Amino acid sequence: MKQIKSKSIVFITGAFVTHRGWDNWRTYFENKGYRTVAPPWPFKEGEPQELRAKHPLGNPGLASLKLSELIDSYVDAVRSMPEKPIAIGHSLGGMMAQILLNRGLVEAAVAIHPAPPQGIIPYEFSFFKGGGKALGVFTSSKKTYLMSLADFQYAFVNGMSIEDQKAAYEASAIPESKSVTRGTLTSQAGLDWKKSHGPLLITSGSEDNIIPASLNLRNFKKYPQNNGSITSYKEFHGRNHYILGQPTWKEDADYILDWIEKT
Repeated sequence: MKQIKSKSIVFITGAFVTHRGWDNWRTYFENKGYRTVAPPWPFKEGEPQELRAKHPLGNPGLASLKLSELIDSYVDAVRSMPEKPIAIGHSLGGMMAQILLNRGLVEAAVAIHPAPPQGIIPYEFSFFKGGGKALGVFTSSKKTYLMSLADFQYAFVNGMSIEDQKAAYEASAIPESKSVTRGTLTSQAGLDWKKSHGPLLITSGSEDNIIPASLNLRNFKKYPQNNGSITSYKEFHGRNHYILGQPTWKEDADYILDWIEKT
């Protein structure tokens, strides 16, 4: 019997980038008959250039935003939909999709290169090189964090041409809350791994530096495989962390849609 019946999707954005990265994905799924929303994080409304102009002290609401408050904003988005939706999240958004599924608030979840929830210990050097600065150790939480172009090139768009890397940075990169990233190290990022859950698909990319495939595989293996829940895993070859905007994005969307339609 098919388990996923919802025709509604909430797209959950990750850290460091605008929610507009979901635009093509929303069009794709809406053309397949789904209702979609992709809410921006609190205090991240506006275009990337406008948000970057406020860095580092011009957006105190974002600077003080906590991970728990961010998750609550997506809880509100989910509850405002006409039916229990499917959550599709990328990076930190993927982790939040796992949390919403664990709470029983969504019918199913797709975690695209998700950041690790509490209980998954990241030991890969590239994870810390790609995202460690966002913790802002020994820096004021009153200032937002903005990934530099050089760090963005390593963390998100490695392997792409210099021209495409710069264009992606200009179109996507926005300031971040150090309070949110610090919250990923706390119980705010926790879930009950043994609890049964709706269908879950975790995807990874062979070229992802900041969230390497090995980290996503440990995330997948943390779930019990004998509790009656559907938990699936797929590694895509050649994908970096800018997966939502890579030329291959539609292949990934095709795979995800097929998983949803057949589960």
